[in-house]
Parts: sequence; structure tokens; C-alpha cells
Amino acid sequence: MGLIFIRTTIIFIALLAIMRFMGKRQIGEMQPYELVITLIISELACIPMADNSIPLLYGVIAILTVFLLHQIVCIIDLKFTALKPVISGSPSIVLNKNGIDDSQLKKNNLNVSDLIESLRIEGYFALDAIEYALYESEGAFSALPKKNFEQLQTSLPIILASEGKFDQKNVARTGRDLNYYQNILKEHGCKSEKKILIFTVDGNGKAYFQEKGKRYKVIDLGWKNTLW
Repeated sequence: MGLIFIRTTIIFIALLAIMRFMGKRQIGEMQPYELVITLIISELACIPMADNSIPLLYGVIAILTVFLLHQIVCIIDLKFTALKPVISGSPSIVLNKNGIDDSQLKKNNLNVSDLIESLRIEGYFALDAIEYALYESEGAFSALPKKNFEQLQTSLPIILASEGKFDQKNVARTGRDLNYYQNILKEHGCKSEKKILIFTVDGNGKAYFQEKGKRYKVIDLGWKNTLW
């Protein structure tokens, strides 16, 4: 029992020192390679603590080796800018002045619903209220709103259709039927719902519509009173 306590204490002190040497970003905004290294170190630390037949020195050397590799990768990341996108990745602008960039979303294994959820977490509810939105290389989300963004989101938008499929429940919530919205889309050049990237409407009758590969449109449906 006492041997396990001593071995665990030594591993704990070694890990604490290594994590401190790696820097504060290791705990906060980790790059992909830093996350991998952190997972490997945690696994290496468990082996000598759980198995007394493995010399403690082996575990410490393995942890120090991973730390050395981390430092080498950090130097490459800082000194060789051409390799930085390969090692750490690069930010992805998923919403710009033309609307949602579907290709960038797919590149990051995301969909339109993920983007809308990220915007809501940041306090933005209307897609047309945002100038730019991007995901950083470590996964953090940032958005630049328009100057008058508060005036553009006076009512909560709901998703009527996303990535080629209508949400029947949300359509029913608006008090209109599916044919009503299909006719509106046809009036604006969308002949098939499969071409829809995103179609939202708020309680004031403001619709945000974007076809795949095209610029977004804001459509006034003529509703005068807030419906929800």
C-alpha cells in the first residue's frame, strides 16, 4: 500500500511539473497536437501507478520523452510558419457577407444546425445580423455582428428547412402549410427543396433563405404582428 502511495506521488509531481512547463495554453486553448500529447501523457502515467511490476523510472522516462516531442513540435510550429496549418490547423470562416459557407462547414464535419447553435450560445439569433463567423483551429467559435444587429433580431427565428429537408413541426408552428412556403421559394428561384441550405422565419415575418452555393436572401413575408 505504501509503495503504491509513493509511486503515485512521484508520478503526480512529474506530471504537474510537465504540465507547468508546457504552458497555460495546454490547459485552456489546446491545439490538436497538444490534446493528443495530453491524452498520451495521462495514459503513460496510469501504467506505472497501476502495475508495480513496471519500474517507475520507465514511466517517468516515457513522460519526459513525450514532453521533449511536445517542445520540438512547438518550435516547429513557431519557427516554420508554412508548417503551422499542417500542425495546428487554420481558422475556417463559415459565414461571410454572402451567407453560410457550406463547404467550410463540411470541412470541419459540421452542419448548419451546429453553426446556428454556436451563434445562439454567443447571443446571436438572426443569421442576417452577422457579418462574419469562424471556428478557430482549436474549435473555439467567434462571430462579428453587424452594427445594427440588435435591430435585426427582434424576434426569435425558427428553422423551417435545413439542408434540403423541411421541419414539419416548425412549419405548423407558424400557422401556414408547407405549400405556402414552397410557393414562396419558387417565387425566389428555388425549384426544389433539396437545394435549400437554410430557410428560417421569425415572428415578424422576416425570412432568411439561402440555396446551396448561392448568396442568401432576406424575404419579408408581410406579417405585421409578432406570432411568437
